[in-house]
Order: sequence, then structure tokens, then C-alpha cells
Amino acid sequence: MALSKILTTNRVRRWAGSRSYGRGEGYFHGGHVSKLKAVKGRITATVYGIYPYRVMLWDEGDSVGYDCDCPVGQGGDFCKHCVATALAWLEKRAPAGKTGKGKGNKKADKGLTMKDVRAWLLLQEKECLVDMLAEAATDDDQLSGRLMLKAAAARGVNLVTYKKVIDQAIGGGGFIDYYQMYDYWRGVDTAIDAVAELLAQKHADAVIELSEYALSRVEHAIEYVDDSDGYMSQLLGRLQEMHLAACRKARPDPEALAERLFKWELNGEWDTFYDAIKSYSRVLGKRGTLRYRELVEAEWARIKPLKPGQQDRNHYGERYRITRMMENLVEQSGDIEALIEIKRKDLSSSHDFLEIAEIYRKARQGDKALEWAEKGIQTFGDEVGSGLQDFLAGLYHRRKRHDEAMTLIWPQFEKSPCLASYQHLKKHADRN
Repeated sequence: MALSKILTTNRVRRWAGSRSYGRGEGYFHGGHVSKLKAVKGRITATVYGIYPYRVMLWDEGDSVGYDCDCPVGQGGDFCKHCVATALAWLEKRAPAGKTGKGKGNKKADKGLTMKDVRAWLLLQEKECLVDMLAEAATDDDQLSGRLMLKAAAARGVNLVTYKKVIDQAIGGGGFIDYYQMYDYWRGVDTAIDAVAELLAQKHADAVIELSEYALSRVEHAIEYVDDSDGYMSQLLGRLQEMHLAACRKARPDPEALAERLFKWELNGEWDTFYDAIKSYSRVLGKRGTLRYRELVEAEWARIKPLKPGQQDRNHYGERYRITRMMENLVEQSGDIEALIEIKRKDLSSSHDFLEIAEIYRKARQGDKALEWAEKGIQTFGDEVGSGLQDFLAGLYHRRKRHDEAMTLIWPQFEKSPCLASYQHLKKHADRN
């Protein structure tokens, strides 16, 4: 059925509900609908609110299909932007004199755009515009925050004001569900925009403090949002990039910075400042790197060695992070044996033996690689991982010890006689 027969004002009101219909009607009359087109049974438009949203309506048999990229529309509801688009299309199709707006409707027939709104705004008195903006800000936290920061910047950098706006954007009053996340992210990202502007204005010291403050607030907020689409990870990544850029410009005290980076990297749960020594080595310089090393080595000394089969409840927490930090420090020197010593502190699984063997193989020390691989097989017996078996079998093949290689691969096939394990078995057999 054609859209002209399906799409009516009454049906739009029924699909949307009274609340969304009223808001959409306000958007329509306010001239927020732009780029309205109707091609091959599909209506498309851009509806401007705080952000521009793309809307599409189309013929779907006895009903109308609809799509809007706003959070409500993505949730499957006939949102206010769909309402505004539908009303704009109905207005455009209405015969002259039947639009319900009386005289002076020729402009409306053509479709009012934001360009027209801007032209009208330019004709208004300054005081009138100020009042309109201030009134809009009372109902819009994002706009209110942006205006506060603009006013604060005019007086100089007021960290208290900036932190207040960050708090306002991040909130903490309740859970943010999936459908609210996009608008929530845009609000926080807008607040970060304001902090980023300070970097361009040569306030790098302020950006360091504000980005660290925002990072701590975002980390806390992650527990109270549905971050299925990874918006919070984007915020964390942007703030860390901004922090590094500010440190490169401000050159803060290297030892104090090293202490903050160490603490965050060791105790954080969201990989904030992960591999910090790699990113911040030039900023830290010799003094900062030395202080970072002192802190890492002191913490490392408290870590107890793990023998085969032993477990550590912090294996994937602080233990993993401090191990990674030690490895990064050693990798800078290129000392293979020092790296092996770090790895030897955890021999709880056959995978740990495999990692050591791989380090020696990459260093072209084949005999030591073979020694550690065989040691892992002997230690774990039937519980050894297939990764270590495959690695050792490869070493045996290169030494023409094919029979020994097959004694490692055959049990894998016997344990799981499927097509994939048979193909794996045949690949090794063909090397003989």
C-alpha cells in the first residue's frame, strides 16, 4: 500500500504515543527537519536536536517501516524524530490552504531548515538570544556544562569549575542502560572536548590534572552503565592520549609522574596506563624511569614464586600486571637471561615452560629451547597442553627425530579423533 494512504496524522500519533508525538510535533514546528526527500517509496530526513539524527520511513505493506539512529529509535520505538519527519512529509504533501497554518504557508510548504532558523536568529536582539540560551541550558545539562566552561575559560582556568562539569557529565545517580548510552557518551565526550581545548590554549598542566580526574571518574562509572558497545573504553582511550600529549608539553616532575603511573598501572582494573614505561619513557627521562624501576622492583620482590601446579588468586590481577611491568623494563635492555628469570618465577602451568622455550627459540638458542620444552613435558605428563606438545614436536622434526615428534601428536588424535585432529596428525606425519 502506498505511503500516501498509510501515513496519517492520527496513525503517527497512535504509533508514537502522546509524549513522543508532542515532542516530535514541537520539533516539526520548530523547523528541526532538514533534507527531507521521498524517493521510491522511502522518506528520508535529518532531524536536528542536540545532535543530528537520520530518519527513514518506508512502505511496509499495511503499515510503515521506520528507522532512526537515535537511542530511542534504535530501541525499536517510533521516536520524536520519526514523528517530526512524518509530519514534515504530510505538510509537504498537503494541498495549498489545507495545512492548518493559514496565511504565509508557502515557506512551510518548501520545508523550513536550520539555515532558515539561523537567519532568523541573526535578526534577533542580543539580550533576547541570551535569554533563550540561558533558558535552554536550564533543561539541558550538556549545554549548561558547555556554557559554564566557556564562562570559566574567560576568567582563566578554574579547575574547580571544570571538575564540576566533568562530575555533572559523568553523573552517578543511577544505572545507564543500553538505549541511554549514546547520549550519555556524547555528554561526557563533550566535557572532554572542553578539557582538550585547554591543551590548545597552552594550559597543559591543567589538562594533566583534569584528565587524571576524569579517568578516575570514568573508571568508577563503568560499573554503573551498560557498555556493550565499548563507549567507556573510547573515553578511557581518549583521556589517556590527552594525558600523554599534555605531559609531553608540560614536562611535569618526572618522579611524581612515575609514582602516579606506577600506582595506576598496578592497581587499575581497566588497563589504564597499561605499558606506561613504553609510552612515557621520553617524558619520564632518566630520573622518572629510575623511580618507576625502583617501585616496580620493590613490588616484584614481594611476589612469591609458583611451582608446577600451584595457584595464585591474583594470577590474572596484580601478579599479571607487575609481571608485565618487569618484562617491559627488561625488554628495554634486551637481556634474554634477565627475561627468563622473570618467567621462571611462575612455572605453574605447561604454558609457562612454552613461553620460556619460545624466548630461547627466537633468540636462536635451540638447545635451551629444546631443554625447556622437554622439561615441561616431563613435569606435566598427561596434563601437558597441546601448545607445548606441538612446539616440541616441531623441534624434533627439525632435528630429524620424527618418531619422537609423532609420539607427542598421536595422543592428541586419540584423545579427540575428529577431522581437525586427523588433519593435524597427517601434517606431522607428512614431515617424516
